[in-house]
Amino acid sequence: MQLQHTISQRVSEALNALFQVSVDAAQVSLQPTRKEFAGTYTFVTFPYTKTVGKGPEQIGQALGAYLKENAPEVKDFNVVKGFLNLEIQDAVWLQLLRELIQNPDFGKGEATGQNVMVEYSSPNTNKPLHLGHLRNNFLGYSVSQILKANGHNVLKANLVNDRGIHICKSMLAYQQFGNGETPESSGIKGDHLVGKYYVLFDKHYKEQIEGLVAAGMDKEEAKKKAPLMVEAQAMLQRWEQGETETVALWKQMNSWVYAGFDQTYRTIGVDFDKYYYESETYTLGKERVEEGLHKNVFYRKDDGSVWVDLTDEGLDQKLLLRSDGTSVYITQDMGTAELKYQDFPYDQSLYVVADEQNYHFQVLKAVLKKLGKPYAEGIYHLSYGMVDLPSGKMKSREGTVVDADELVAEMVDTARQQTEELGKIEGFTQEEAQQLYHTLAMGALKYFLLKVDPKKRMLFNPQESIDFRGNTGPFIQYTHARISAILRKAADMGIVAGAVSFNDLSQLHEAEQEVVTQLVNFPVAVKEAGDNYAPSVIANYAYELAKAYNRFYQEISIFNETNEQARSFRIALSAMVARFVRESMALLGIEVPERM
Repeated sequence: MQLQHTISQRVSEALNALFQVSVDAAQVSLQPTRKEFAGTYTFVTFPYTKTVGKGPEQIGQALGAYLKENAPEVKDFNVVKGFLNLEIQDAVWLQLLRELIQNPDFGKGEATGQNVMVEYSSPNTNKPLHLGHLRNNFLGYSVSQILKANGHNVLKANLVNDRGIHICKSMLAYQQFGNGETPESSGIKGDHLVGKYYVLFDKHYKEQIEGLVAAGMDKEEAKKKAPLMVEAQAMLQRWEQGETETVALWKQMNSWVYAGFDQTYRTIGVDFDKYYYESETYTLGKERVEEGLHKNVFYRKDDGSVWVDLTDEGLDQKLLLRSDGTSVYITQDMGTAELKYQDFPYDQSLYVVADEQNYHFQVLKAVLKKLGKPYAEGIYHLSYGMVDLPSGKMKSREGTVVDADELVAEMVDTARQQTEELGKIEGFTQEEAQQLYHTLAMGALKYFLLKVDPKKRMLFNPQESIDFRGNTGPFIQYTHARISAILRKAADMGIVAGAVSFNDLSQLHEAEQEVVTQLVNFPVAVKEAGDNYAPSVIANYAYELAKAYNRFYQEISIFNETNEQARSFRIALSAMVARFVRESMALLGIEVPERM
């Protein structure tokens, strides 16, 4: 980052010296030189032709000659049309590597004092986590780590959707069809057991609708009048009134789900600093509704329901409280937003929620603004696209959900098959092999889901994700394992990978320069990923770094090198690549193995 700024400063000086054009260094835009041309940084001369009164190539040639003569960092240059490609002196790369070795905090931003709350996962307690939840969890966790690396104070929050009509559906089905079944008696994980009754409710509910329609009732009317739905609505009212038996069943079934969720979270490697429960926030939301009525920013209809008119904000009229007094999602989110701010006065509150809820968060922000809440401006919806398999969109109500636990187990099995076929577990105990399979499986899954821009809807291909070649997690993990083996061998040979061991080295191979360039770009990637809440930037950085190192490894000998300075440099370079692969993958929530 500092090198790029220095080169920008040199270009600024050259423009002024040659053409009397005054451009601040911060306004001098440099881009990475394309792979097919020699150079590290490229300066585009087209925008200066009118001011200077010369052609783009003439400007490039003049600037290049000046920089080669006057800028100690510039080794050589070439001009392709209006693109000035600048090569950097080998001594600069060597000095940069020394600085990296001596700076353990390289890439980490200085403390900003900004408080950022990242809310992710947000499961419903009526079903287990599925593939979509995995993208959510991985995205939320990774963004949290990236924001911490940018110097922010970050609190990871999980809002559990533990109340509402959907929860009552599972409860009612269990009450009617459960016969006292428990996770222990059935051998079924708690969240899966409750999910089983959610699906069972839907099955019987549909049968009742069909029966009413066959008897001559309109379908929409039948959906409302079906006995199971009527009973579920009544159960929701009993729950909100605190009826003892209903609350006891709710607590029991939720405890099963929480135990199941905790197991899944441990398996996939995500965690939270704070849990919120909608059952504890919706009453505060109702108080905010009353506040809005008192301030005349909300209004009550004749049926008793409460609404807000957001047509001035380009939205529409939004229900805040049903006529029977029960709350809706927006009600509880109003309460949760306030509770979160009380606990952690945030400058920004990120909601990692699928793009199907884009409108909902526009409404939430607008409603809180109308109430004059100081935290309204900080609300940000980190929207992401859904994840599909070839079979199409998932619908948990129909029992066709792509279950997270099953998918992780399948990924581990695929990792086992691939690893055994490639013979990468020689000398491993069974326990070590199992740990490696899990590390590779989670690396494959997380990387595949995070390397894509969050806003894009995506198709998940399990087999493709675990390939040891190409843009995959296992390819990067294997690169780290390869370097670890090199460092172990170097240690056995007594080779020190320190900065002082290559002080007299003067010339570098192009592949070595490319690796150092990638290393130096780490802070740039961290900042860009933080500014845009985009783990895909870090994923791409890790891949490019691994790719550059593998090119270096293929083209240049390490241990057969007779020049001790060159060999020591290559060991030090390898150690730094391992470090930044480790650090970048950690920002994605991915572990890297020491050996394979």
